[in-house]
Amino acid sequence: MKSHSSAEIAKGSKIGNGVQIWNNSQVREGAEIGDNTILGKNVYVDANVRIGKNCKIQNNVSIYHGVTIEDAVFVGPHVCFTNDKNPRAVNPDGELKAREDWEVSEITVKYGAAIGASSTILPGVRVGKWALVGAGAVVTKDVPDFGLVLGNPAKLVGYVNEKGEKVKSL
Repeated sequence: MKSHSSAEIAKGSKIGNGVQIWNNSQVREGAEIGDNTILGKNVYVDANVRIGKNCKIQNNVSIYHGVTIEDAVFVGPHVCFTNDKNPRAVNPDGELKAREDWEVSEITVKYGAAIGASSTILPGVRVGKWALVGAGAVVTKDVPDFGLVLGNPAKLVGYVNEKGEKVKSL
């Protein structure tokens, strides 16, 4: 593992061989990062997140608990993976929410998928194998294997191959 001196890597996280973690990134307890994965500058990996091997996570990405990123996934800069469908700072009685008050909805990004810059992936979504999420998309529902989605909310507009080349339009 190679990490910048400003990176914060919690005890109890599992970091694979050949992982690179750059400036000001944080990896929380229980997180797992597979071999040869690269975390760019200012990446936040929350507790118990799983990131596979051979992934590239670009600068300023936020990956909150409940997220699983499989092997060979590309995540562009400024992507945010959310995890709560009904976020609130307080309960109805006005009391600050505690950890047990949150309902986490999981997100899974399958093998070889690519998430474009500044995209937001909402809770409970599955991004399919080799799928391509266009830059700035807001993904509110599952993306099929090899699916190409664009826009806000993201809509399926076609299919791509393993190289990311469009092979079919809808």
